[in-house]
Amino acid sequence: MSKESFIKRYGLLIGTGLAVGAAAVLLTYLGNPANMGFCIACFLRDIAGALDLQRAGFSAEVNSGIVQYIRPEIIGLVLGATAIAFVKKEFRSKGGSSPMLRFVIAVFVMIGALVFLGCPLRMVIRIGGGDGNALVGLVGFVLGILIGIQFLTRGFSLRRAHPQSIAEGLTFPALMLVLLILRAARPDFIFFSRTGPGSMAAPLLAALAVSLLVGVLAQRSRLCMVGGIRDAVLFRDFRLLSAFAVIILAVLAGNLALNQFHPSFAGQPIAHSEWLWNLLGMTLVGWGSVLLGGCPLRQLILAGEGNTDSAVTVTGFIVGAAIAHNLGLASSGDGIGKGPVALAVTVGFIVLAVISVANVQKLEG
Repeated sequence: MSKESFIKRYGLLIGTGLAVGAAAVLLTYLGNPANMGFCIACFLRDIAGALDLQRAGFSAEVNSGIVQYIRPEIIGLVLGATAIAFVKKEFRSKGGSSPMLRFVIAVFVMIGALVFLGCPLRMVIRIGGGDGNALVGLVGFVLGILIGIQFLTRGFSLRRAHPQSIAEGLTFPALMLVLLILRAARPDFIFFSRTGPGSMAAPLLAALAVSLLVGVLAQRSRLCMVGGIRDAVLFRDFRLLSAFAVIILAVLAGNLALNQFHPSFAGQPIAHSEWLWNLLGMTLVGWGSVLLGGCPLRQLILAGEGNTDSAVTVTGFIVGAAIAHNLGLASSGDGIGKGPVALAVTVGFIVLAVISVANVQKLEG
């Protein structure tokens, strides 16, 4: 492959991977929790807390919990994708592809992510920070994707989406603008953590600016953690996977430069070492994300492009986060939650299996 062909084929994805990795390190340096420059699952969980859908670690003394904050990174990712989609004439309002099934799958994907303590993006950021538990999560993630691929090759489909009004497609980005106003105004009915991970945050304008840029790049490159492994297995196409690897390298380089690289399994920030649940949690995430057609990051970007099915999926993530914390399913640095974690994960696998089997279509020929 010539240099020109390589740049054309991989340049944007590699550039996006470098930008995402650098942004993750920068946001952590500016105040986000360690190894959490970006985490779609954790940040949506914090938004659920800010809206009083969950009160993990709530203290009446300070009238707040430990994971309650309107994360501007989520807002920036969506609005960045919306803006560039309009500029490139790629904004398409569409939906109606099994929205309720997507909602249910999203709930269990979020439960799996919070058992592990992170989405696929945070998983690779944790690997770049030296967290060995994230490597266990990666094994589970790949396993879940491989399970999902078995159903894709047999004709799994949640049916086609259909064109909708532009007002329908703009509703989710508009809600992000409302959240941004609430974050800036900080009214009394919105909760903001004073202790714990929710109290650790980069400055509003810096987080918004960085995430807007990442949202633009993610939309243009079609960055997806699940898609990278899926395409490598199904089509021997390693383009998306290259961005996956570059994010790890960029985070690793940034952490080494800032003396924040600490390789170990024990004592990692906002992580636990119960390997079985790290594995199973991310298996649930991988399988469910294949059925949804993309990882949580990709769902945010698609929602920004006008895809209302992805907007429903993100809503399912938020509800799943609330359920995970309210029922004691979410893990912490001390280990897995004290609720019925094994039951919830088992039910999640059963639900995904039923949806997978029930939606296999006959392949022609």
